[in-house]
Amino acid sequence: MTTASVIRFSILPSPIVFSYTSIHIRFDVQGALLHDVFHNLDGHMDRLAKIAEGRSVRPQTAADGVTAILREAIATGTLAPGAMLRQDELAKNFGVSRMPVRDALRYLEAEGLVAIHPTRGAVVAAMNATDISELYALRELLEAEALRLSIQKQNPDSLRLAAEVLEQLDRENDVGRWGQLNREFHLALYRDCGNRRLLDLIEAQHTASDRYVRIVLSNLDYRERSQDEHRAMLLACMQGDRVAAVGHLTGHFRDASKALLNYMASRER
Repeated sequence: MTTASVIRFSILPSPIVFSYTSIHIRFDVQGALLHDVFHNLDGHMDRLAKIAEGRSVRPQTAADGVTAILREAIATGTLAPGAMLRQDELAKNFGVSRMPVRDALRYLEAEGLVAIHPTRGAVVAAMNATDISELYALRELLEAEALRLSIQKQNPDSLRLAAEVLEQLDRENDVGRWGQLNREFHLALYRDCGNRRLLDLIEAQHTASDRYVRIVLSNLDYRERSQDEHRAMLLACMQGDRVAAVGHLTGHFRDASKALLNYMASRER
């Protein structure tokens, strides 16, 4: 006999409660996961539950919550490239209708993390050399411009924030946090650029490249080198040396791209 279970998303002032079978997730009024037992989605749902448990930010909508958990699962490799993302199974296991799941998959498609095929449905997007080269070339173009603009009018508070994030990265042992802290460091250096649209484009590319950043930092023994490059960037910014700062940033991206391409090539041998 299957017992109905409950999930509560604290999206509105009062928790929204969904009842369904084969899964049990319960959130308190702060959106924190209290208990989980996932069974479906080809064995991935138990790991998705652990990802949900680690999230401290309350989702604004059901679609936001599903998007955040799936995005994290893709970035960490819990959902591998090519994994099927069936709307019916996801809706059932998250205890929501198909609409927020469909919206979540569209958001992830726009971020380059999911591919939606007319006949096959949604799958986790493949990781390939072309994708890596394009992402890092685009990040170099956008972020170099943002850094040039920022150095002209950089607020000391932004530099202090970047320095604090670097210290956090040095101390952080949780690999899952490295990608987010890396993003926070870079954005702290650019936030004075005065161009919101440019920053939005940069954030979108950070999201798309997050799983690659995690590979670089965790699998390729690259963390110390990356931190040295970050410190060189920060020092150049503190000195107001735009040429040196952009040079370090450009080298940082090209080194990471090269390391990733070598990694991908080694996996194909």
